[in-house]
Amino acid sequence: MSNILNFNPEQTVLVTGGAGFIGSNLVDKLLALGNKVVSFDSFNDFYDPKAKARNVQEHLKHPNFTLVRGDLRDEHALARAFAHGPFDVVVHLAAMAGVLPSLADPTLYMDINVTGAQKLLNQIAASSKTTRLIFGSSSSVYGARSGECFRETDAIDQPLSPYAASKVAGEAICYAYHHTTKMPVVCLRFFTVFGPRQRPDLAIRKFANLIDQGKSIDVYGDGTSKRDYTFVGDIVSGIISSMSYESPGFDVINLGRSEPVILKEMIATIEKAMGKKAKLVQKPVQMADMPYTYAAIDKARQVLGYKPETSFEAGVEQFVAWFLKNKEEIQSEIPLTSALEVIH
Repeated sequence: MSNILNFNPEQTVLVTGGAGFIGSNLVDKLLALGNKVVSFDSFNDFYDPKAKARNVQEHLKHPNFTLVRGDLRDEHALARAFAHGPFDVVVHLAAMAGVLPSLADPTLYMDINVTGAQKLLNQIAASSKTTRLIFGSSSSVYGARSGECFRETDAIDQPLSPYAASKVAGEAICYAYHHTTKMPVVCLRFFTVFGPRQRPDLAIRKFANLIDQGKSIDVYGDGTSKRDYTFVGDIVSGIISSMSYESPGFDVINLGRSEPVILKEMIATIEKAMGKKAKLVQKPVQMADMPYTYAAIDKARQVLGYKPETSFEAGVEQFVAWFLKNKEEIQSEIPLTSALEVIH
C-alpha cells in the first residue's frame, strides 16, 4: 500500500456501482483499511446479476458495510443511500459501460450516465457542503489520436461513441456543480482496467473464456491496436489517494500504467498464462474503437503518489488464476441464493 497517499481511516464513503468490477475491489480495500462504506448498486442485467451478488457476499458480513439497492435515476433510492450519511467522499462508479453496446442503445447510456450523474450530484449538494466527489471517467473521452501520451490538458471534444460522449458530459456536469456549489470534485480517467472480477464483456475476460472453451476469438483489424491495460489494484490505490490529497477544488487525473500493450501481445500473454493456444479469426476494424490508448501519468505520480505496481504479465496471471478457480461457479446457472436473498 506504499502508493496510497494520506489515507484517512475515519472516513464514511459512498461507492456507487459498489457491486461491480472496480467498485467491489475498491470496497474490499476500504473495509480492510477501516472505512465505513455504503455501497449503492442497481444489480441490473447488463451482465449476470449473480456475479455482482458474489462480489458483495463477503462485504455483507462486515460490520462497517451497508448495501443499498437502487437506480441512479430514482431519487427515492438515492435518498435511502444518503440517509446513511453524511459522507466524507462519494466515489461514483455506477454507469452503463462499454463502447459497442452504447451504439445499440445510446438513449439508455445518456439517461443513466448523464441524467443519473446529475441526480447524484443534486443529492450530494443538498446533503453536504464538504463531501468530495470522485467521478469515474474513462480514457474513451480522448477519442482518436495522432500523438503519443494522452494528457489531461488535451481536448476531449471528439468522442467516438455514445459511451465516450456520456463520460465527457459527466465531467462537464461535475465542473458545473463545482463552479456553482464549490463541491470538491476529482475526475479520474481510467485506462482499460483488468483483473479479478472483470466484467464478462471486457476483452481479457472474454478471450480467456473463449480460449478455455476452445472457441475462436474475433480479432478486429490487424492486431496492432494498443491498450494501456491497468491492473485493478493499481486503480483502487489511485482512487483511494484521490479521496484525501490536497485537491485544488476541481481536478482531472489519468490513472493508467503508461505501457500500452499490442492486441497480439495481449492474446499471447493470456495464452501463456492459461497454457492453451487461441484460435483467431480476422475481422474488419470497428468504427467506434480507438486505435490506441496511452496514459500520461506524470500528474498522478506527482499529486497522488501514484505508482502502478503490477506489470501486465503479473496482472494477467492473477486474473487467470481467479478465472480458473471460479469458472465453474461463474458459468453455473445455479443462483447464489445466500447473497441474492439479502439483496432485495
